[in-house]
Amino acid sequence: MQDINVSFDPDIADLPKAEWLNRLAGVAEEHGFFQPLGGKHFAAHVRHGDTLIVTFETVQGMRALSEDSEPLGWKLVREHGWSHLLIASDGDTWFRDRHVFGLFDRMIDDGFFDNFENVLFYGAGPCGYGAAAFSVASPGARVVAIQPQATLDPRVAEWDDRFVEKRRVDFTSRYGYAPDMLDACDRAYVFYDPVEHLDAMHAALFTRAGVTQFRMRNMGDAIQSDMLEMRILLPLLEKAADGSLDDADLAKLYRQRRTYPGYLRRVMAALDSAERTDLTYMLAQSVTARMKAPRFQRRLSEIDALRAMQGNKGEISNEQDDEG
Repeated sequence: MQDINVSFDPDIADLPKAEWLNRLAGVAEEHGFFQPLGGKHFAAHVRHGDTLIVTFETVQGMRALSEDSEPLGWKLVREHGWSHLLIASDGDTWFRDRHVFGLFDRMIDDGFFDNFENVLFYGAGPCGYGAAAFSVASPGARVVAIQPQATLDPRVAEWDDRFVEKRRVDFTSRYGYAPDMLDACDRAYVFYDPVEHLDAMHAALFTRAGVTQFRMRNMGDAIQSDMLEMRILLPLLEKAADGSLDDADLAKLYRQRRTYPGYLRRVMAALDSAERTDLTYMLAQSVTARMKAPRFQRRLSEIDALRAMQGNKGEISNEQDDEG
């Protein structure tokens, strides 16, 4: 298979949004197609290998999360010879747009997804909703969704007060309730932090056959960013795409959190909040023994000083009792 060049020039990140979009469209048209979808969405396809990853991303996310301001799937095109279909939104729209519906309708009619041996849908947050909801267009596909919303229909999710301005958006028509749209998939993986209660409540709505819910405790509300920094997201997607991802793989990848500062800081904060000082001390000892961690070293010193002060107070109290 001949390599193809899907990449941006190093200065792309500094370009205005309109020019950045023109560059992206040019790359897509050279290797597949680019299609505007109304005023808020577009699709960009790069055709290469027999594995297709369909990523749902925002313009803002692409420009912020990637050093090269490029779609997530392009790295997989370059490194593994995959094909890529980008469904992009300008802002968080949950892709509830008739133009997006129409694109997937046409793809179903044209048998677009039948051209690929493996199809993987991916997204995070509102984009995770999109990945789950539109995966129904490709029966037998696999899905990876990080912190997805199941719906914003207030009759189902009125407890989610993060997106109240979206409650008038129609989540009841076609491609609407994301968990139901997974019924035709081969396998789906939902990642969430159970400490983030609203994310956990949405994740519970995805409970059904064929869905693996993976709890990532103390990873917070930006799991996609953390997984990218830990360098575990792309290996996870590789295994999910060919159907080989299992619990052992997930556990092995997730062990990277043991050396990830963001996760370790959140664990320490949770222990401090619960006033579990002994466990905080043990954690800080473990971390400082394995890596350079000034914040954890300071916490060790603070606890040592506190214990010394409490010990001195105990000695003074005992002396007073003896004198009495």
